[in-house]
Amino acid sequence: MTPADGHDCGWKERAEKLEAENALLKKMLFGKKSEKLPPPTDALKKRGDIAKIDPEELRLKRADKQKWKGELPVEKVVHPLPANPEPCELCGGLPDHAMPPEVSSEYEKLQLKMIRLEHQRQKARCNCGSHIVVAPAPLKVIDKAQYGPGLTAWIVVQHCLDSLPFYRLAKSLERQGVPISDATLGTLFHRAADLLVPLYDRLKVLVAQQEVVLADETRIHVQQKKKVRDAWMWIFLAQKVMVYVYSPSRSGKTPQAVLGSTTGTLLVDGYTGYNVVTTPEQRERAACIAHARRRFFDAKEKTPEVQVALDLILDVYMVEHIARENDIARSPTHRELRQTFSKNAMERLKVWLDTPRPHWLPDEPPGKAVNYMVKNWAAMTVFLERVDVPVDNNASESALRLVAKQRDSSLFLGNDEAGKSLAVLMTLVCTAVAHGLNPETYLADVLIRVQTTPMARIDELLPQNWSAKALA
Repeated sequence: MTPADGHDCGWKERAEKLEAENALLKKMLFGKKSEKLPPPTDALKKRGDIAKIDPEELRLKRADKQKWKGELPVEKVVHPLPANPEPCELCGGLPDHAMPPEVSSEYEKLQLKMIRLEHQRQKARCNCGSHIVVAPAPLKVIDKAQYGPGLTAWIVVQHCLDSLPFYRLAKSLERQGVPISDATLGTLFHRAADLLVPLYDRLKVLVAQQEVVLADETRIHVQQKKKVRDAWMWIFLAQKVMVYVYSPSRSGKTPQAVLGSTTGTLLVDGYTGYNVVTTPEQRERAACIAHARRRFFDAKEKTPEVQVALDLILDVYMVEHIARENDIARSPTHRELRQTFSKNAMERLKVWLDTPRPHWLPDEPPGKAVNYMVKNWAAMTVFLERVDVPVDNNASESALRLVAKQRDSSLFLGNDEAGKSLAVLMTLVCTAVAHGLNPETYLADVLIRVQTTPMARIDELLPQNWSAKALA
């Protein structure tokens, strides 16, 4: 039916909606990198609110975040002066007065050193030979296995942080003279997870005890006969502790199992699976302002008017940038800045959201963006009163990027047990990195010590408490 038939069937609105959806899908699939949502800091730089970081300052910041990577042996290479240097044009003398050398650094990669340890356990007997004493065998990740804790730790880090599948690791080790199959690598991986379950369980308890927790979830694939099914990897993050939890489903049973009846604040997106723990008797729900920003950004191409909302959201991020740069995050001064400037920006944004716009349909991108923010407004403004609550959930989303890399490189998990092992080891590895530890050094130590440490002292092996001094 057309307008010529004398009936208004909304054909124009439907056509515009389909055109907008088609444009969004094309942008997601084929759009240029520059069309992606820029990080708030980059957007503030583009807007001219903050200056670009000096390259030397950026280098120092990166070095500070990766201190453990500086624990490399230093080998000095002396470059002698030319045998026949040119004389000075002024005095005619030769440069024979020694000066401090010009020093520069260069990272170089030597061939990975793999060795085969030969354990010689001393043995003795008495005069008659009826009593024999043998030195105790060293603890191993797997009894009677040929692979040590250092190699196991390397395998875990390569798989969890660098997303290298086992068959690639097996080929790499074979080239270095280590005979091992991808099936054996999987066995070592699962055994390491089994050993570290006590540490994993303890970290889950510590996260649930925190006042502010960030959470998110993403899909991961699991093999099932001749096809794959969807499962989910969740992240619960608080105070540099990153707990990954595997679950076959996306139901609210996982948040309930991790957080239980604890109180505080939970920063999440709009997914209803978190409703079970965000009740008046349990946790207050805080919403992520970055999700709203993404929706307005997607609508900007067809509806430039939403730039007003994007600019006001950037004003909120400017306050967070000032707090970080001046090292006053979570301080009373930071709260005062939020109460003054962030609150003003959010109030102006609320007025803009409440302004009627008849030409924005509820199911079109700009209408969806407005409705999403209005619906979640109370949760989205929790940060104004709670300085310990971040304005967005980007930290947990970043933590899940490793899971996305796993999904791309390994395609699927073999079974649910593989998902549980991956969650345990990613928790320990990522928490170690968050606390500035070398994850290989940390894992190589705790994989052995956890076998003899009583549960009453298990906290000593957690990444936030572990010290390399214990290795001495």
